[in-house]
Amino acid sequence: MFLAAGTVLARPALAAAGDAVDTGDTAFILVASALVMLMTPGLAFFYGGMVRQKNVLGIIMQCLATLALISVQWVLWGYSLAFGPDHLHLLGGLDWAGFRGVGLEPNPLYAATIPHQVFAMFQLMFAIITPALITGAFAERMRFPAFLLFTLMWATLVYDPLAHWVWGAGGWLRELGALDFAGGTVVHISAGVAGLVCALVLGRRRDYGRIPLPPHNLPMTVLGAALLWFGWFGFNAGSALGANGLAGNAFVTTNTAAGAAILGWLAVEWLLHGKPTALGAASGAVAGLVAITPAAGFVTPPAALVIGGIGGALCCLSVAVAKVKLGYDDSLDAFGCHGVGGTWGAIATGIFATKAVNPAGADGLLYGNAHLLGVQVVGVAAAWIFTAAVTYGILKVVSLLTPLRVTAEEEEAGLDLSQHGESAYPDTGLAALEVAEGKRVTAPGELAVNWMVSQGNPAGTGLFRQE
Repeated sequence: MFLAAGTVLARPALAAAGDAVDTGDTAFILVASALVMLMTPGLAFFYGGMVRQKNVLGIIMQCLATLALISVQWVLWGYSLAFGPDHLHLLGGLDWAGFRGVGLEPNPLYAATIPHQVFAMFQLMFAIITPALITGAFAERMRFPAFLLFTLMWATLVYDPLAHWVWGAGGWLRELGALDFAGGTVVHISAGVAGLVCALVLGRRRDYGRIPLPPHNLPMTVLGAALLWFGWFGFNAGSALGANGLAGNAFVTTNTAAGAAILGWLAVEWLLHGKPTALGAASGAVAGLVAITPAAGFVTPPAALVIGGIGGALCCLSVAVAKVKLGYDDSLDAFGCHGVGGTWGAIATGIFATKAVNPAGADGLLYGNAHLLGVQVVGVAAAWIFTAAVTYGILKVVSLLTPLRVTAEEEEAGLDLSQHGESAYPDTGLAALEVAEGKRVTAPGELAVNWMVSQGNPAGTGLFRQE
């Protein structure tokens, strides 16, 4: 579960081979970094299609704001806290704040054949998408100022320390021998558990359980899933930190698990509801990609079939059965896909990992080593407890500084208008403007315009422009 993005264990011989930059490896990681960066806009499409049309810009803005905010935080202090010189096996210091000392020569503690800056930027893309994933749990109800504060604090107090435990030189879980090839725990368990805590603290959406809340644009969601799948090849194969056979294995296992997970999800969905759906296929792909993330560079393709298939089925059961019975409003199933899928993937690594794939890893339970499974369980438990406790504390602190949740009127109007003063769909906005001018009796945007008028905003001014 926890050996960072392929870090040193993936390529032990190279760590002692000197500090020469390999141009092929460097080019590969630059491309992989760009692919992982693409995943955050892909996530914006994936989530954006699942919310109601009055909230689509709200969720897209949260993803884009995360991209901007963490890009700055990572350079100023985030990378140093996550990967800087170790302090008590818990956290990096501020030695590398502002990228001081993060130069063009390789750092053999992490990647011996690519520039240190390239490694740092590859890791940045993981740091960006992790808090972006959380937004799916509280979609349609968190205020934008509260979101910005929460994201900055969460990245600093949860993601960076957890990344150091798992991936940083000297981190206690790394020292314990836990395996994580590309972020099953640092990215997916942390995002999923944090999302669950956020959903519980903020409470349900006003209309949840009262009226249907269907996705407003499923083709957008499927497009987002396709972009995520495409970017995941950089996420997992790039975690080999070089253009080598290990990257090839990670590429194969990633695609295999995603396909198997779609079948697993659809099988459960078919049994439960009588029909397979496009949303189920898109969600199943993401569930499989999540599940294989910690294992991609440690398991064989047949093992990836099992990990993906079971992962898709488990995540579907979590979303379709457990969430309904327990009654929490994880709006876009961030916990159901990432928390459940990441946990299964981490444990599955302890079962299916083999040194035949990665000699720098370890054999799992299936190959006679029960110890690794125990270590993986310790890592999962530590990540769950730490993430849940600190996320709850952050939400309480933020709530003292600014309200977490939009008002009932703002929620009814939608986050697009109430938080950003714009509409994603001009036709809806034009209809709303006509209502305000007395030209139409009803329209999709009527409540939104009424809310804007009640706030002292002339309806339509600057909001619904006609060309």
